Amino acid sequence: MLEQYDQITAATEAITDRWNQRPAVGIILGSGLGDLTSAITDKVTIPYESIPSFAKSTAHGHVGQLACGFLQGVPVIVMEGRMHAYEGYPLAQIAFPVRVFKRLGVQLLIVTNAGGGLNPQYRKGDIMIIDDHINLMNGNPLVGINDERLGPRFPDMSAPYTPDLIDAALAVARREDFTAHRGVYVAVTGPNLETRAEYRFLRTIGADVVGMSTVPEVLVAVHSGLRVLGISVVTDMCLPDHLEVATVEHILAVARSAEPKLRALITAAVTHV
Repeated sequence: MLEQYDQITAATEAITDRWNQRPAVGIILGSGLGDLTSAITDKVTIPYESIPSFAKSTAHGHVGQLACGFLQGVPVIVMEGRMHAYEGYPLAQIAFPVRVFKRLGVQLLIVTNAGGGLNPQYRKGDIMIIDDHINLMNGNPLVGINDERLGPRFPDMSAPYTPDLIDAALAVARREDFTAHRGVYVAVTGPNLETRAEYRFLRTIGADVVGMSTVPEVLVAVHSGLRVLGISVVTDMCLPDHLEVATVEHILAVARSAEPKLRALITAAVTHV
């Protein structure tokens, strides 16, 4: 972790050379959820390849660039696509952009993902506001010598997802009349989807949605002192006794269909800085 401080400085300078605003909100968009950036005004895009120490995003439905500008009049910086452990990247590198967001001035991180529904009360296209998570990614981006300039050695995780932001997001869903659950996200490494036995196990330990992202970024966000809102789009149902074959194309299509709900939640959340 000690080497990251100078890397963060270099990445921050590369971004501010292209966009000189101070963002208040950082947003990470998951698979198939990139359409949100059409609502950003005065937009400047920066490819990840042009930012030192940023990894390349190779996943389906991930553009691989920053979109910088204004949403609801609030300066925001948006990751159009993230990195994943299954792409071969260390968890610390996956979460590195969150470190850069913090240095740029971000106070609130909104992180989204497309996930599989484990809770039988959920349906494809539903939204889940993340209340808590389970890390089954066989690693942690905070492992290593701690740099106190970045955060404490033992960050508290009693409420990694900010309670008042959860309540506000659920209120938006009620007002806009769409389904939004409050539940637990479990992160696994991937890239394969899980077996029926694994789905049963994940449900047994308390997970409502399963995915392959989000937790590394949230761990670093909490370590950095950021407020966090997490949102999952349920793109397929993972019920072991009624399991259907899932395809990337179908998952991305469902994610895109839920974009209006996601947009309503995020545009409301940016005012809670």
